[in-house]
Amino acid sequence: MTVQGWMLILAFVGILLALTKPLGLWLHALYEGRSTPLHAILGPIEAGFYRLSGIDPTAEQSWRRYAVHMLIFNAVLLFFTYAILRLQGMLPLNPLHYGALPEHLSFNTAVSFTTNTNWQSYGGESTMSNLSQMLGLTIHNFLSAATGIALAFAFFRGFARRSASTIGNFWADCTRITLYLLLPLCIVYALFLIASGVPQTLAGSVDVTTLEGAKQTLTLGPVASQEAIKMLGTNGGGFFNANSAHPFENPTALTDFVQMLSIFAIGFGLTWTFGKAVGNPRQGWAILAAMVTIFLIGVTITYWQEAAGNPVLHQLGVPGGNMEGKEVRFGIAASSLFSVVTTAASCGAVNAMHDSFTALGGMIPLFNIQLGEVVVGGVGAGIYGFLLFAILAVFVAGLMVGRTPEYVGKKIEGREVKLAVLAIAVLPLVILGFTAIASVTQAGLVGPLNKGPHGFSEILYAFTSAVGNNGSAFAGLTANTPFYDGLLGVAMWIGRFFIIVPMLAIAGSLAAKKYTPESAGSFPTTGPLWTSLLIGIVLIVGGLTFLPSLALGPIADHLAMIGGHLF
Repeated sequence: MTVQGWMLILAFVGILLALTKPLGLWLHALYEGRSTPLHAILGPIEAGFYRLSGIDPTAEQSWRRYAVHMLIFNAVLLFFTYAILRLQGMLPLNPLHYGALPEHLSFNTAVSFTTNTNWQSYGGESTMSNLSQMLGLTIHNFLSAATGIALAFAFFRGFARRSASTIGNFWADCTRITLYLLLPLCIVYALFLIASGVPQTLAGSVDVTTLEGAKQTLTLGPVASQEAIKMLGTNGGGFFNANSAHPFENPTALTDFVQMLSIFAIGFGLTWTFGKAVGNPRQGWAILAAMVTIFLIGVTITYWQEAAGNPVLHQLGVPGGNMEGKEVRFGIAASSLFSVVTTAASCGAVNAMHDSFTALGGMIPLFNIQLGEVVVGGVGAGIYGFLLFAILAVFVAGLMVGRTPEYVGKKIEGREVKLAVLAIAVLPLVILGFTAIASVTQAGLVGPLNKGPHGFSEILYAFTSAVGNNGSAFAGLTANTPFYDGLLGVAMWIGRFFIIVPMLAIAGSLAAKKYTPESAGSFPTTGPLWTSLLIGIVLIVGGLTFLPSLALGPIADHLAMIGGHLF
């Protein structure tokens, strides 16, 4: 580890903390439906959309109606994308004349981008036409991210409202988030990427002569526009197979740093928005403090392990840290930071191959996802995932002090706790269940590239990434098969919507409750004690649930490495 590496990490956190309140204020204006400076320009577009669609943005919805509209919307988008991928060979903007995707790959990809997972069982530059990239995939990057933020807003209203039967309007929330937040930011971001050397063209490829005099064909396309929302929306699906390790997606150290900032930015801002929504910004800062603490623990372990390198190679006379699978232009510190950022935020973009990390260095990205999108998490999904753990934490605190649990003025009763436990339990149940199926069936065992504990880690990581809606991979798993495409597709759908529906039910239940003022007997939920309890609940629940699987995978892999055996 180096001083320069730690300065990079500290600068990253410092800039994000400085951006938290300004972004939070903008998000809060959208949460409340207030005008922003962009309304003078974009307001007529919003009004025109409502007129064409017949939507009344002032018509509030109950949690059930909000959930049904959200599910129908996402189901329609799924079938729309599936149709584009199956008809790709017949559609325009296909300069390289790619044919239709197979049924199982089309299903997997459509589910993946609908659920904000962006798991890719294909190489983008050798599979997708420009139309598929733009209309089939990039549109999902906007709308799946907008859906996540809209759901967070609905959850906030559950805590903030008193004796109410509604939690907002799904269509109005999605429209405002897309129009006044994601689209403007992405336009500016895409222009920055273009200026930095990222392509933005409808051309399919270009022929070049290398420095050695050889001829090479380079795939091009509308990369910058997809790259911008890929990061800001914590989507992660790359235009190229190498993702953000590809110089056309991430050409410089500056673009790499900005990409990491953009992954976390909205998630940080939403914590402040939550505090403002419930009338106490300290509530948001307490949640953010817990998130940042868990994140820094993960960064420290990953950076330490990658900088330490492989002892087996050291014994062979190859000193230094672990540079396998990393770009020289980024180095160990930036690669380690990026891996923890992208898995802490449920983004899935990568600038290094996690399969090539050391055993414990690769375990942290895996464990981040297993914690359930609570270490900042995906846009929207991170904050509502963390609030589910907050409900569980106040329940535990209530048991300890012998009082009815309360959180931000709402009594937490049996219904909310049961629904929170149900939502939290979905991830380990599906992750471990599907991993077990893949680990004992012939169709599953042909996928891993490596044997032993590392091969098991590849399977475990795939289902963890799918259920956690992350999308990154250990990269050693051959996943483009009917077995894996189908099972991972089902896992992604469950991991997204089987958590959302219980969460919205909690929002509806809380919105109907009266406000309970804080008293001397209330458990404080803004100080260091509360932050520590939150961190403890998150780590204990995650640790107790996944420790056996981690022991079979990365921990066993690490012990074998110490013993001089590599897989």
